[in-house]
Amino acid sequence: MRVLNPAVDLDRFFARFAGAPERVLFADYDGTLAPFQVRPELARPYPGVADALDGIMAQGRTRVVMVSGRPALDLARLLPLKQRPEIWGAHGWQRLPPEGELLEAQPPEPARAALDDAERVAKGLLLQASGARVERKLASVALHWRGLPVVVVARLRDAAALAWQPFVDSGMLQQLPFEGGLELRVRGIDKRHAVQTVLEESPAGAVCAYLGDDVTDEDAFEAMRSHGLSVLVRPEMRETGADLWLRPPRELVAFLADWQRHCEVRQ
Repeated sequence: MRVLNPAVDLDRFFARFAGAPERVLFADYDGTLAPFQVRPELARPYPGVADALDGIMAQGRTRVVMVSGRPALDLARLLPLKQRPEIWGAHGWQRLPPEGELLEAQPPEPARAALDDAERVAKGLLLQASGARVERKLASVALHWRGLPVVVVARLRDAAALAWQPFVDSGMLQQLPFEGGLELRVRGIDKRHAVQTVLEESPAGAVCAYLGDDVTDEDAFEAMRSHGLSVLVRPEMRETGADLWLRPPRELVAFLADWQRHCEVRQ
């Protein structure tokens, strides 16, 4: 574990649990709670993580919120948890309550049409790279190249960035790299939106933390500034705005165990 923000005192952070009106634990899934997989349907949490989250949720003292680029229903089916947490999918465009139906924000029609065109362009690039794949989501198109040779990835990344640039120039879409690919996304909603919405719903004095790994989590880290703890979870350090860096799985599980232990303090 490494503290990246000298203003952060982890002991003081956990000491606030006893008197807090609410505790909110945000977490990304792929790369944060679960190691990346070439086949994303095989992504399962690191050893000990599911048990730790089950323990936290069983206490009923923490609002657990997953914030993922995956479709919310896909993540709900994948999570090996005894209770369903709140899930924000598609980078904040979808919201699935612990109990209830999926809520979606719909991108405007011109943006959806642009995504259709961008998807066709991306599928044309697959002829250059066997093993790459294109994924269409509610408000984005993702080109995945995880597991491919470095030279193939470099060629595909450059070709996709060039082919998608006209869609970026239109002003409706933005091009963002992620761990293992490149994504073209509708502007206006991102993980920051999910975090800000939940924070606005939380009472003053709530103690919050966001766990994420990818550059797509940096917007969420920024939203947490002055509101709580932002935690980078990944095996290797990278440039980040997070307050704390944890290496999974050992340091991640230890953090979750500390969270559960401090929640046991009676009000």
